Amino acid sequence: MHKVLRLGAVLLLLGGLASPWSRAETPLETRLLLGGMVEMLVPTAFHPMPEDILKLKYPMERRPTLVLANDAGSVSLALNHTRNPLPSKELTEAHRAFDRMFRNMYPSAHWFRSEVTSLNGRQFILLELRTPALDTEIRNLMLATSVDERLLLISVNMTKELEGEWLEVANRMIRSVVVKP
Repeated sequence: MHKVLRLGAVLLLLGGLASPWSRAETPLETRLLLGGMVEMLVPTAFHPMPEDILKLKYPMERRPTLVLANDAGSVSLALNHTRNPLPSKELTEAHRAFDRMFRNMYPSAHWFRSEVTSLNGRQFILLELRTPALDTEIRNLMLATSVDERLLLISVNMTKELEGEWLEVANRMIRSVVVKP
């Protein structure tokens, strides 16, 4: 009897461990974005966000240059090479300013990471936090760096409800970012 219980426990444990394989994996493809400036992995099903959803998600007129998303718009990738000056030598100082700004804007946010890190040979500001939205919370993974002495922002966002399915995909996307010289 004990052997049967142990076997059942082992099968349950293995079933739990095997569950990621029972979910369909999100296929990713390498894409060149922003005129070839950024290369990164993007879900194959992502497409440009429709204008009506863009206006809801980004109500200000200064929207990102490019926003790709799933069909529901609940998971998105936004890229923006802004006109804001950011000398590469000031990245650490800019990190402190970004961190302070987001902590002031979202005092109730749950923070996961705030650091300057190296990805594929380039220094980036990396912020990861969950912020309140109208009817849910949003997980934000944001990268910032200097390209041509201007601020380049890349963010992957998803609703809290989708973190279990999308967070590892978002991290793979972020880790894959290569900024072309």
